[in-house]
Amino acid sequence: MDRKFIEKVMTASEAVEQFVSSGSIVGIGGQTIGRCSMALAHEIVRQNKQNLILVGCSMSISMDLMVGAGLVSRTECGTGNVESFGATMRWRRAVEEGKLEVRDFSHLSMAFRFLAGSLGLPFMPTKSMLGTDLISESGVNSDSYIVMDNPWQNNDPVVLLKALNPDVSIIHAQKADKYGNVVIEGFKTHEIEMAKASTHVLVTCEEIIDSDEIRSDPSLTTIPYIYVDAVILQKWGGYPTSVYHHYVHDADHISLYQKVARVGGMEYQKYLDDYVYGCKNFDEYLSKVLDSSSKNSLIQEMDSLLE
Repeated sequence: MDRKFIEKVMTASEAVEQFVSSGSIVGIGGQTIGRCSMALAHEIVRQNKQNLILVGCSMSISMDLMVGAGLVSRTECGTGNVESFGATMRWRRAVEEGKLEVRDFSHLSMAFRFLAGSLGLPFMPTKSMLGTDLISESGVNSDSYIVMDNPWQNNDPVVLLKALNPDVSIIHAQKADKYGNVVIEGFKTHEIEMAKASTHVLVTCEEIIDSDEIRSDPSLTTIPYIYVDAVILQKWGGYPTSVYHHYVHDADHISLYQKVARVGGMEYQKYLDDYVYGCKNFDEYLSKVLDSSSKNSLIQEMDSLLE
């Protein structure tokens, strides 16, 4: 790993072009309707990076968008859902139609796989998933786990989970400095271990802050610069999902997305054409879906939750 203490600010287009390749294993940050890396997901779709393997815990719209665009060959995750808005429908349809390989895990087991990768270990032992139909307890090998007896106690099965090291991970955060020191506020889930396990990490953020602010309280740095390759300033980069301290999720646009994702076909393709392919960047997409009054409404709702 050679992530020097240098300025890493670039555009989403530059970052995706440089660090995401067709066939990459892509770690997905965020969760359900919170802080999903939407700007980078849009750019990956726009650049038509194909045959991707997406990995994460509770993957949401960012994953569904790439699956819906036909760019994903496999997913490994705990679930795909948009909380009260329902399942990730393009993902679900692709699974039902046999167009997508899916490897199911518990959320905890996915987090443990990233943890093993972050520690440089080949596997991580766990009891998670035992007694479920997610695995076979017969000891049969899979590509991602082995079930074996505890070597110190008979009749005590344990799952050895293969470490997971994404080629690149995409994360949206509240703040970062130009060197790649990242501050995530609110929930953090699996992202710290995922970033440490990844070959490359791309971070979009609502604000680029001065490094003196980072140094004033190092305990607030969630992911240090040594794990980060690109910093992209992208206000509203998690939209239509929420970003704590900034804005709530946009229920209307998520509902619109879910509607076209359920229907699929030409209606879904029109969504991609209008909001992804037809936009030169994420700011142009935002100008189509958000006016100043709707932005103020989402910000004010977040403010009211924080009071």
